[in-house]
Amino acid sequence: MSKSLARVTAAVEAAGLTARPIEMAAETRTAEQAAAAAGCTLDQIAKSIIFQGQTTGRAVLFVTAGGNRVDAAKASALAGEALGRADADAVRAQTGFAIGGVSPVGHISPVETFLDHRLFDFTEIWIAAGTPRHIMPLSPADLARLTGAPRADFTA
Repeated sequence: MSKSLARVTAAVEAAGLTARPIEMAAETRTAEQAAAAAGCTLDQIAKSIIFQGQTTGRAVLFVTAGGNRVDAAKASALAGEALGRADADAVRAQTGFAIGGVSPVGHISPVETFLDHRLFDFTEIWIAAGTPRHIMPLSPADLARLTGAPRADFTA
């Protein structure tokens, strides 16, 4: 088991949840790929988008429904500083995950996180589980509990 997958699994187990990552036959790097693999709607994919503070350099994670886009101005207002897209090196350094497998849980350091209201329209959503082929079903309530993240308005 990869270190990334192990961190996600450990975070879920530590919270007392029974959900487990599922290895898919095809890649799940994009929301569209993940939805096809899971057999769910695009918006049931909890897409992890990392921005980086332009002043502090800190990572800020926005977990949005697969069909939604993060509005940079709204995201910056929530974070309290101007944000830009984080590059692959910054994402890996602050979360421990490579782009295409960034999970909303199991980060190597704390990452401020916000959740899209749209995710709560479903009983089951799917998160990336640390690799480009692993995803995991969760309830939106369990995702909120795992991340400690508030629901927020940050989509375009």
